[in-house]
Amino acid sequence: MAAGGGGSCDPLAPAGVPCAFSPERQAYFALASTDGHLRVWETANNRLHQEYVPSAHLSGTCTCLAWAPPRLQAKESHQRKKRKSEAIGTSDQIDLLALGTAVGSVLLYSTVKGELHSKLVDGGHDNRVNCIQWHQESGCLYSCSDDKHIVEWNIQTCKVKCKWKGDNSSVTSLCISPDGKMLLSAGRTIKLWVLETKEVYRHFTGHATPVSSLTFTTIRPPNESQPFDGITGLYFLSGAVHDRLLNVWQIRSENKEKNAVMSFTVTDEPVYIDLTLSENKEEPVKLAVVCRDGQVHLFEHVLNGHCKKPLTSNCTIQIATPGKGKKSTPKPIPILAAGFCSDKMSLLLVYGNWFQPTIERVALNSKEPHMCLVRDISNCWAPKVETAITKVRTPVMNSEAKVLVPGIPGHHAAIKPPLPHTEEVESKRKLGGNEVSIEERLGAMDIDAKEGKDDLLQTNSFPVLLTQGLESNDFEMLNKVLQTRNLNLIKKTVLRIPLHAVIPLLQELTKRLQGHPNSAVLMVQWLKCVLTVHASYLSTLPDLVHQLGTLYQLMESRVKTFQKLSHLHGKLILLITQVTASEKVKGMTSPDQKAKLVYEEGVSLWQKPVRSGKRRHKYENSNKRHQNLRKRSLMMK
Repeated sequence: MAAGGGGSCDPLAPAGVPCAFSPERQAYFALASTDGHLRVWETANNRLHQEYVPSAHLSGTCTCLAWAPPRLQAKESHQRKKRKSEAIGTSDQIDLLALGTAVGSVLLYSTVKGELHSKLVDGGHDNRVNCIQWHQESGCLYSCSDDKHIVEWNIQTCKVKCKWKGDNSSVTSLCISPDGKMLLSAGRTIKLWVLETKEVYRHFTGHATPVSSLTFTTIRPPNESQPFDGITGLYFLSGAVHDRLLNVWQIRSENKEKNAVMSFTVTDEPVYIDLTLSENKEEPVKLAVVCRDGQVHLFEHVLNGHCKKPLTSNCTIQIATPGKGKKSTPKPIPILAAGFCSDKMSLLLVYGNWFQPTIERVALNSKEPHMCLVRDISNCWAPKVETAITKVRTPVMNSEAKVLVPGIPGHHAAIKPPLPHTEEVESKRKLGGNEVSIEERLGAMDIDAKEGKDDLLQTNSFPVLLTQGLESNDFEMLNKVLQTRNLNLIKKTVLRIPLHAVIPLLQELTKRLQGHPNSAVLMVQWLKCVLTVHASYLSTLPDLVHQLGTLYQLMESRVKTFQKLSHLHGKLILLITQVTASEKVKGMTSPDQKAKLVYEEGVSLWQKPVRSGKRRHKYENSNKRHQNLRKRSLMMK
């Protein structure tokens, strides 16, 4: 199954480069590289068989490709040569190869003639073609596009046979049922169509991102006692962009069950999938998944109903360099594609780079859970071409020459000579010398790369800058984005970053949280926003705890002291409140007020004290007179 979309800038486009093995014996491997070239390699001797450059290879790059099925090729060869039997040349007559482009056209390339067979344009797609599928029997071609439509092509007339709307958004993947009567299409949701009526038979939901791959895994239902209508009971597999789970679905007779019955977990987004079909209920399905991180995961499982937990791989294959010298360390070599051989006990691995891949057959050992192959590909950059078979010319060069191809380590831009100083330019003008060149004028204007970079950092495209900074590990670019204090800008940036940048962003935030406390305050705002916005995506990652272990331990260690700090904070608040209250009491002065009631000892209870001084003296004199009269009365007695 080919993966497409490697050259797209869309963050929701599938990873990888369009590529596919030829059917039957897998004699050839076709890939459309990012430079717009189609290359066909021989898998037996790792030689370049053919190379084709479309006329619009720069504007209309190849986005997907598919080999014609062997039955169709045998039928065409029988029509051309009726004397020969229908089975002759099914493996050698690998003829048509369909290519979908970014501008909406479909090209049919003949590998036998080495030239373009036909071009399907009229009435087709208006936007990027995402997937192409051949019909096994009728010879029709089905394609889907970003224009939300599915097109059925007639290869004989090169015209549209039927066109209908497949989804409310882009249709990203197609797959035809084993009996050729049904068609699976996928965008955000998966639909099963009846090809005769173009009506939806079933809906399946479960992926959060666009589906990038669809394929049937069984050709017979598990329950063989019931009558088989060609579709009910079959299982199919689906993978989505930035999703580390491959879901398995079963087509039921009733329309109630819409969720996946089981899933396979991998380490990264799948870019290439190949499997062996299960022909009966006891035969397990063998699955080879090439991930974006360059590893291959092998699964072997009997599909017999629901399985709650995601299934892990039985074996993982990696390739690395030998690491020459004591100080040098082995470096991983990415695996680009993998396909099962006809014996189902060996695997064809394509690894290295897209310009000169290495193709190797590897025997599978089911007992080993992990295989690491050590390969030296340092001398495999120059392509080997058979000039007798193809039109590709081999450049004549010295054996000691070192070939540098864009994208290969060691390639650098040419060093420009230093530009003359501004004073030298002015002196040339005064002395009437030769006319100053444009290069010297630009140099005098002091336009350098640093200013261009500063201008780049001043743009408002924070999601793009953040993604580029994480990929290139640019400290200045990351500082420009992560040091912003605008909460609204932080939320918008987190919403727009691609999903594959979420984990690198969390790892970068974890590093900065361990730094200065002032920087940690800003990083907490970013961390809160990332965990809130992308919670659904993070919950789908099987190894999330392992990847965010450092962040978890950091938060755990700081939370342990939070309770003690809270108690200390409460005590300090009580002390500060009491001290403040006592200082306020000491500083208060008593106001000048006159008493409303004054009690003097020796005064009768019925006598009221007076406020004015004159009235007070009057009462005192009356008291003295009263006491004198009392003494006189006592003496007379």
